[in-house]
Amino acid sequence: MASPRLETYCCPNRDAATQLVMNFQPKVFCGVCIGSASISLLLTILQLLPKKGQSPRKTPKTSSSSTILLLISICDILGGLGIIFRSSVWLGFPGFVANISVVNGTDVWPSAFCVGSAMWIQLLYSAGFWWLFCYAVDSYLVVRRSAGLSTIVLYHMMTWGLAVMLCVEGIALLYYPSLSSCENGLEHAIPHYITTYAPLLLVLVVNPVLFRRTVSAVASLLKGRQGIYTENERRLGTEIQIRFFKIMLVFIICWSSNIINEILLFYLEMQPDINEMPLKNIRSTALITWIIMGVLNPMQGFLLTLAFYGWTGWRVDLAWRKREIAWESMSSSTVGENAYPSPVNYQSSGHESKKITTTDSQQTDDAISMLSEGNTSSDERLTRSSPIYQGW
Repeated sequence: MASPRLETYCCPNRDAATQLVMNFQPKVFCGVCIGSASISLLLTILQLLPKKGQSPRKTPKTSSSSTILLLISICDILGGLGIIFRSSVWLGFPGFVANISVVNGTDVWPSAFCVGSAMWIQLLYSAGFWWLFCYAVDSYLVVRRSAGLSTIVLYHMMTWGLAVMLCVEGIALLYYPSLSSCENGLEHAIPHYITTYAPLLLVLVVNPVLFRRTVSAVASLLKGRQGIYTENERRLGTEIQIRFFKIMLVFIICWSSNIINEILLFYLEMQPDINEMPLKNIRSTALITWIIMGVLNPMQGFLLTLAFYGWTGWRVDLAWRKREIAWESMSSSTVGENAYPSPVNYQSSGHESKKITTTDSQQTDDAISMLSEGNTSSDERLTRSSPIYQGW
């Protein structure tokens, strides 16, 4: 699971709320994390592997959106591996982890492992949040024809730069001036929690707005492509809208428990004694959401692949040959007219106008096809309705 409480637990003088959740059935909790992360890891890889019988359409380049979707899955896979490794060590070597509680201990390896594994998990999931935000931005820019493969460099700089900067800054503030003196007050912990949850809240607040504006722009593109808005266009727009809805639904399901748990634990921290009887229900709710986090956080990887591509099946094709795999885009937003050279030499103004219209329609098809990537039926309807398919 991914929670700033993991880093807080590395402090020997940790707060009572962190001690409460981290000491609640630790073997059961680690087992839940290992099981959930392992299942999600295997199913995510299965989703991404090429399948027998699939014949994706060849394209000159991979789109920026398809690259972003792959990077989101990679972040989830690496974050899941971090959860499995950390939980396995905690479960298999309880004496090693117990040394973290010693304030003046001479063995630095337990604390180094605690901090390093927690930073790894936080960094990868934080990067996944930033990539998900970039996907929403890219989807909107694609339909506005302002994005392409060149923008992926900017996305890399923003995602990894912000993820590393926030992670390092939060950890530095938490452990300042030393690991043994952290958590002496909320002034150490609050900046760490802000840097951890900032990208998560950004996705929750901004992505729905960007997705909504993208869907509106898609409807305008479909209407303007041939001057009519047929049933196929309406259905395709609905499928894109449903796809965005699934992405946000998965994100909310996997991470809402973290926000609820953090609010409850902060409330408990503000109390003089968290073991008082009136706080029993709050403690119970915090412990329940803690276990739920261990189940749902690692499952994000697999659930997002379902939202991105749907269920791709069990029949894996491991034959060694050059082919496009399932996550590659059905078309590129930056293809342009050079990707579809015309055999006809346009000389008259009427033919030039037709060529421009055809190219414009193809660019529209590219943008729509990118957003509906992974949906074969949508792509087939789009291809049949395009002017190039019709021999226009």
